[in-house]
Amino acid sequence: MKHGALPFFEHGCAELDEMAAAGLLCAFDFDGTLAPIVTQPDQARTPLPVLQRLNELARFAPTAVITGRALADMRERLGFMPDYLIGNHGLEGAPGVDEDKLRHAELCRRWKAALEAALQAHAPAVWIEDKTYSLSLHYRLAREQRAAEDALRTLLATLEPPPRVIDGKCVFNVLPADALDKGRALEALMRDCGARCALYIGDDVTDEDVFRLRRPDILTVRIGRSQDSAARYYLNHRVDLIALLDRLLRRYTEMGSTPRTGSAR
Repeated sequence: MKHGALPFFEHGCAELDEMAAAGLLCAFDFDGTLAPIVTQPDQARTPLPVLQRLNELARFAPTAVITGRALADMRERLGFMPDYLIGNHGLEGAPGVDEDKLRHAELCRRWKAALEAALQAHAPAVWIEDKTYSLSLHYRLAREQRAAEDALRTLLATLEPPPRVIDGKCVFNVLPADALDKGRALEALMRDCGARCALYIGDDVTDEDVFRLRRPDILTVRIGRSQDSAARYYLNHRVDLIALLDRLLRRYTEMGSTPRTGSAR
């Protein structure tokens, strides 16, 4: 692979064991990682087998979910309360982001108005998800997805001021250029909770902001093998996340870890 990513269960288990003993923050993307990708985003939910393991994991380690969804949307579908719930790719919920919220919201209102006027003829195959501090343009329902992708890319290039555009799976994520990303959000969370190291699992282009950090104290795992990913390890399929969580939970049991006191945020 381009960046030397390795299959996790063949090469990454010992590293995860060491990090669990050192004091680990466990962080996850949501769509495509904790929950399967669905045609209608409002149908996404954390499957019960994953949910059960996350609740058990939270007894032993601080947990975080860092997602592109808005926080208000996530609280309805996550199924458990992690120590940190970060939305809008890091724009909501991360330490130190409140001072920029009004400016980011105003930018998104202006971009949305411009996009709506241009996309009226393409609804409902192409639609805008307004997350207040960022936008997502979905085109999964478009009959000709490649043509829709090209047209949207051209349209986004006309926005002023130019946004940061992150490609996703049949979606373009549109963010203020100076917005906090998932990588910087994770680093802020590590400082906030005093974690010596972190596990991060994601599946999409938006997660590359974490993968590209290349910090030895952050173990990065991608769902699905990709030649273009900077993740250190990969899982072949999303369902393999269950086996990874089971191994981590066994490690805490073997170490005789005491359940944490206090409650999640």
